[in-house]
Amino acid sequence: MKLDRHAKIIELISQHEIETQEGLAEYLERAGFKVTQATVSRDIRDLKLMKAPGKNGKQKYALQQTEPAEMEEKYMRVLKDGYVSMDMAQNILVIKTVSGMAMAVCAAIDAMKWREVVGSIAGDDTIMCAIRSVDDTMSVMNKIKKIVS
Repeated sequence: MKLDRHAKIIELISQHEIETQEGLAEYLERAGFKVTQATVSRDIRDLKLMKAPGKNGKQKYALQQTEPAEMEEKYMRVLKDGYVSMDMAQNILVIKTVSGMAMAVCAAIDAMKWREVVGSIAGDDTIMCAIRSVDDTMSVMNKIKKIVS
């Protein structure tokens, strides 16, 4: 549950300008997570969230810029926890996830900045990644297999 909530928080702060713990708690409640202020506070500390300038000039929650290896590990954990299966159609990679986890897994894949991935979109339990070539699709599939196994 905690990992799911953390994945959702990463997704939410990347999509919305969330300025307060109360605002984050509201977004989590709408996403189906029952949280207290203490839980949100702990999650912010665990994820090492910080305040950064938002588009509107106010401060918003953002991921702390930490060592790449540490962040990569968090993204790999989200990918591993949400992954169900994958298949390819030429240079399109379709990834199936646990219901409700596609956006978090998609955000993790995007954050890993693999050069082979041109872009990706997510639904509830399915991600579609546009990959540069068929060979690159195989390469990405191999990367994912190593992470999830």
